Amino acid sequence: MTMQSVTTLGQTAQDYTRRWLDAGEIAVATLRNGTRIRYVRAGRGPNLVLTHTVRTQLDLFQRVIPLLSPHFTVYALDLPGFGWSDLNPDAPKDEPTLRAALGEFIATLGIARPTLAGESIGATLSLSLAAELGDEIERVFAFNTYDYLPGLERSNLLASVIIKSVRAPVVGPVFAALENRSITGGIMKGGFYDPRSLPSDLLDEYARVGGRAGYSKAARTLLKALPSFVAARARYRAVTAPVTLVWGDKDWANQRDRAGVEAAIPSPEVITLDRTGHFSALERPQAWADIILARTASPKISAVR
Repeated sequence: MTMQSVTTLGQTAQDYTRRWLDAGEIAVATLRNGTRIRYVRAGRGPNLVLTHTVRTQLDLFQRVIPLLSPHFTVYALDLPGFGWSDLNPDAPKDEPTLRAALGEFIATLGIARPTLAGESIGATLSLSLAAELGDEIERVFAFNTYDYLPGLERSNLLASVIIKSVRAPVVGPVFAALENRSITGGIMKGGFYDPRSLPSDLLDEYARVGGRAGYSKAARTLLKALPSFVAARARYRAVTAPVTLVWGDKDWANQRDRAGVEAAIPSPEVITLDRTGHFSALERPQAWADIILARTASPKISAVR
């Protein structure tokens, strides 16, 4: 297991991130199977690992990391098959595989007793990995946990049509290859209370990533594996670290979905953010930071807004 300069993935793997990451490292960790994982590390203090949503990458946290890095050593990664990490289009993208990659990433970098914070499938992975690692995890912050179906298809009509078509056995590869900036933006904007919270240049970045050879196949593999994230909920009962569950009031999860997650975790704290959709790290970054800092050994900050 090795750590390398991000240049091993090419210059484009750091161009966009350097626009918002003024101070911090952009690097690559290589897992035992040879998969290269792009990540950023910023700040000093207790370890905090951020894990992103479906179809996004570590740049989802561009508004959160500057708020948290004065208090933590913050790590954010592109999961395998996402962003600028290796795609490995034929490799599984199910929850156990991605959970193992997240755990190995933490072990590779020697990240001791981290706090895990994730959005969407990143929240699911944070919870399921915490169940596996027990006392090795300090605590968990799970924002808009995604372990239910149909999920993404609830974003809007466009998402419903495209996602169902991508999953289909015959026409799926055709629809997956159709993804472009307009389609990606149309689907993602359904995950915001205020669609203006999606930065235009970040959408440009997602389009660049979506143009990578093999990306559409990798994305389809993930979408077909979403039932494995539903199955991961059964693992939550083994979590021993303190858990804070955070829901956007306009998240895709309905009340039944939320109640199921809350019942599966031993004594979680539950917070609901108003005027917030699924991509809360972009829409409510100050609330993200306030929630985490208020529950950790950090200086006093303003109340959650």
